[in-house]
Amino acid sequence: MDPYTPRVRAGTRKKNLTLSAKEYHKVTDTIASVRRNRHYVEDELVEDIDIRVQMSREPGRRRRDEASFEAERSFVRAPLNSRVVSSSGHRDKGKGRARDTSLHDVPVEIQEALVLEDLLYVLMGIEGTHITYHPDYSPDDEDPLNGIRFVVAPSLDPSLRDLVERILPLATYYTAISAFIESRSHLDFGLVNHALCASMRDMLKDYQTLLSQLEHAFNTSSQFTLQKLWFYVHPTLHTLSLLYLLITDLATADDPTADLSSSSDSSDAEEDARNEALGLGGAKLKAVLSEIKTSSLGVNGGASGIAVKGGEVLAILHDRMQSMSGDPAARELYGALLRDAGKPYVEMVQAWIRTGKLVDPYEELLVKESKFINRGTLEMDYTDEYWERRYTLRDGSTVGGSSKQHQAGIPPPRSTGGRLPGGACIPTVLERWKHKVLLAGKYLNVIRECGIEIRRDSSQQDGEDLSMDDERFYKCIEDAYTHANRTLLQLLLRDQQLIPRLRSLKRYFFLSQSSFLTHLLDLSHTELRKSAKSASLVKLQSLLDLALNTDAQGEDAMFREDVKVTMAGSGLYEWLLTVVNVSGLEDGDATEGHGHAHESQKKEREKDKDDKKQMLAIDALTLDYHVKFPLSLVISRKTILRYQLIFRFLLHLKHVEQSLSSMWIEHKTAPWRRQTRPRGTGPEAGRQTPQIPQPSQKDWHSEFENWRKRVFLLRARMLAFVQQILAFTTFEVLEPNWRKLEGKLEAGKVETVDQLLRDHVDFLDTCLKECMLTSSKLLRAYSRLIVTCSTFAVYTASFTKSANNAIAAADTPDGDHSMAKRWDILDKFETNFNHWYVHLDCVQFYASSENVSLLPLVVRLNSIKSVS
Repeated sequence: MDPYTPRVRAGTRKKNLTLSAKEYHKVTDTIASVRRNRHYVEDELVEDIDIRVQMSREPGRRRRDEASFEAERSFVRAPLNSRVVSSSGHRDKGKGRARDTSLHDVPVEIQEALVLEDLLYVLMGIEGTHITYHPDYSPDDEDPLNGIRFVVAPSLDPSLRDLVERILPLATYYTAISAFIESRSHLDFGLVNHALCASMRDMLKDYQTLLSQLEHAFNTSSQFTLQKLWFYVHPTLHTLSLLYLLITDLATADDPTADLSSSSDSSDAEEDARNEALGLGGAKLKAVLSEIKTSSLGVNGGASGIAVKGGEVLAILHDRMQSMSGDPAARELYGALLRDAGKPYVEMVQAWIRTGKLVDPYEELLVKESKFINRGTLEMDYTDEYWERRYTLRDGSTVGGSSKQHQAGIPPPRSTGGRLPGGACIPTVLERWKHKVLLAGKYLNVIRECGIEIRRDSSQQDGEDLSMDDERFYKCIEDAYTHANRTLLQLLLRDQQLIPRLRSLKRYFFLSQSSFLTHLLDLSHTELRKSAKSASLVKLQSLLDLALNTDAQGEDAMFREDVKVTMAGSGLYEWLLTVVNVSGLEDGDATEGHGHAHESQKKEREKDKDDKKQMLAIDALTLDYHVKFPLSLVISRKTILRYQLIFRFLLHLKHVEQSLSSMWIEHKTAPWRRQTRPRGTGPEAGRQTPQIPQPSQKDWHSEFENWRKRVFLLRARMLAFVQQILAFTTFEVLEPNWRKLEGKLEAGKVETVDQLLRDHVDFLDTCLKECMLTSSKLLRAYSRLIVTCSTFAVYTASFTKSANNAIAAADTPDGDHSMAKRWDILDKFETNFNHWYVHLDCVQFYASSENVSLLPLVVRLNSIKSVS
């Protein structure tokens, strides 16, 4: 009998303490199937997990049945939204607690798989099952630009939690950047913001591509772990953190209360308790206090109404790039954003400097246009608004470097000492080029408005792609500025005959050939003796045309039809003293001096009214000069005003000189040349019977002779004084300065239009200063002397009549008893004219301290002093 050998039964094997190979493969296949198909096997170990997954999918199906707008918006923000529920529609605290406690019994491998699935949702801004929104998060109250904060289920394994919390900021950054792109893509934020959002959107596309690749790896590879996910997203975390810092700066740039809110959030619990005890802890009261602080900062007005756009966006980008220059990744990222965001700005600058056309629909560019100012204002406005204010910089700065932020139309800075808002903020890299950008387009605009076609420079390429960090862009600005300068300067000097125009101004206003003025004064002698209101401008204009047509020949006859006669509203010296005496008060003296200034202004107005009634036409006579655009930019109302001041100064001198010369002719008549001797003192006295001399009669004759000599001497001194002033003005001041200006223009030393304008105005200002018309002390002393001389010339007929009366009365037995009165009048004139010694002292002082060009006048006046 064979021995009994027991047979091994299937299923009766003793269970080992470890998993067999078959059971191990079964578990791994289960995990893989979870990753591939989202179906969980009906196993005792994962039965509860399967139920929860099925419950989480049912609201997802209900989500797909919602309104099409919500589905479309969800898909635009994140394509994975079509597969899961929304953020707040299904949140249940009880279910959340159930889920939290359920993870305690789940192995770490399964927890990792669940968290990986949730992370792929969360990184797109979608709430997951075990990674949910922060309990304090509310879509209605939170600012979308702050991003969504997520929290991890407390029951998650600590080793996984640490790694997940490192990855979660990526979701916050992504949601904040997406919200920023969505909000700043509106039209009101301008082209620079649109370009910046487009660049950020491209970067988010790369981020979404990375997520799709990670999702593919999660679905297909069993080796994909949380550690690998962290490895792949770690570089992206740094990039999105840099973008998040940038959008935070951009979002808070126009919100001065951000610092207030951050400081209020940082208050400690003790302070909150104290405020609560004092009755300051209520939410409404806090809101009121915050509103008061906000209004005190001026948030609701001023710059707060201007969005962060244009140059301000580029300035913030550049500042961040400079502050993060030590980080190569940050510098590269911000540099790429600056290039992309600056493209519209660069295109607007190029269109402006190449064609003179300003295409800035959202007011982002540094150049501003005032469309209400047109060319017609040049003929009536003394401030030349077309050139100075038609096109200006938004920050208010001028070519001289001064800033005019106090003017209307220039927004205040965001904060005290901070940057200007919007387009008024000029990018840092363009700061030193801003004036050339302005002038290049302004020059071309003038040429274009003259009807001249602007030809593009052959060296400029239409297809070149420039950026703000490209040296070619700034070379393009320099070339455009030089080209516009050269074109407009040639237009003014060659086509518009600027130099002949200036020569005609010199002839008519500086009296370089003053024969026409002498002829005019002779022809209009009667008319000029009338009051300024009674004189006929039509008659004076016809007499001026007659004088010009008679005397002008050849080049001197050019542009004579542009010279017009006009009457000034006030006297020359009164007007100049009013202008010279205008000076600002210190802050401390402003309140004290305001009342006195107001009273003095009233007195001056009353005095001016009386003077205007008595002002003669000769004192108000002046010339005007009419030119057309674009010559009116150089020969502007400001410059014509300076020419008129110098002309009236010379006209007054010429008129006084002519009056004193006429007085000299009057003094050659009989009453002034007739010998008056007492009887018995002539040549025939020896053949007559000797008589007793009459001492009183002899004293009268000698006194009368002395009086006439004193009148002759005073007239000669006055004439010499006036002639020396006139000679100094014409030969020592006007002619040399004119030669310098003419030499610059003819030699081509003037390279820019602004230099031409500046040289022209400097020439006139120098002439005014050296003619003593800008110093109040010199002007007062001089005006008294010249008025004394003109008044003395007016008394010519009175002196002649007094001399005739004296001679006639001397032959009568009673004799002349008015000699004392004659001496009294003459003494008054001599006393007033002797003030010229004071004038000489003033001239010597200013010549030695401020204006050395007055030294020739000192020499001339000293020569008169030695003779007299």
